[in-house]
Amino acid sequence: MRNTAKITTAVLAAGALTLGLSACGADSSSTDGPLIVAASPVPHAEILNYVKDNLAEKEGLDLQVKEFTDYVTPNTATQDGSVGANYFQNKPYLDDFNKKNGTDIVPVVTVHLEPLGLYSHKVKKADDLKSGATVAIPNDTVNEARALKLLAADGLITLKAGVGNEATPSDIAKNPRNLKFKELEAAQTPRSLDDVDAAVVNGNYAIESDLKPSKDALVLESPKNNPYGNFLAVKKGNEDDPRVKKLAKLLTSPEVKKFIQDKYAGSVLASF
Repeated sequence: MRNTAKITTAVLAAGALTLGLSACGADSSSTDGPLIVAASPVPHAEILNYVKDNLAEKEGLDLQVKEFTDYVTPNTATQDGSVGANYFQNKPYLDDFNKKNGTDIVPVVTVHLEPLGLYSHKVKKADDLKSGATVAIPNDTVNEARALKLLAADGLITLKAGVGNEATPSDIAKNPRNLKFKELEAAQTPRSLDDVDAAVVNGNYAIESDLKPSKDALVLESPKNNPYGNFLAVKKGNEDDPRVKKLAKLLTSPEVKKFIQDKYAGSVLASF
């Protein structure tokens, strides 16, 4: 039986470093107790629960998994010690989060990539998007830029030269289809598909919504030289925690690679 606590925290503000975290669990700063890891439900918690159920005991690791449905609380809980680690994010997102919130969370090991994709319930291919079509995109800094880069890579828009991980629709240089953009919380983008012409959806939210990125995406991010791999992360100074080292080893084991390949069939790609 999975020992997973599901916590819905979409209402928390990005700056709430000290509010609402008492429910996250006991202090995880001691290296003697269980390692509590905050994770998005899919695929992160699924991967962690595979490790918990099949690999952790043999390595002497007491692993507990807490699920969060937003991209803020896993970091705030890691920063304040409510959890010992998290697994849900990529480097550009973490860099932006640390900068804006004064946190000092660091990557430990990269595990997988969830390709970002463009989806639609109304057209079968990106070229079928009509002039004036509305496209939903994530509204957080990094994922919004990532979404715009995806659209630019497919020739739907052209971004201004030199724009980086903070690109917004105002950085679009050419928009030949006069696309309109609806900026939503990342978790809301797949739910918007009946209301917009297309939506750019993060891989984990696509899978949760029964979308198959490798099959259903009109446009899918390339894994080649991709900076958006998802990793295990801890508060700086906890990288040498023996529990974290054990988990990092297990997350990059041949058994986990096979689990990812078999379960996600190309919708999630092992990065090791």
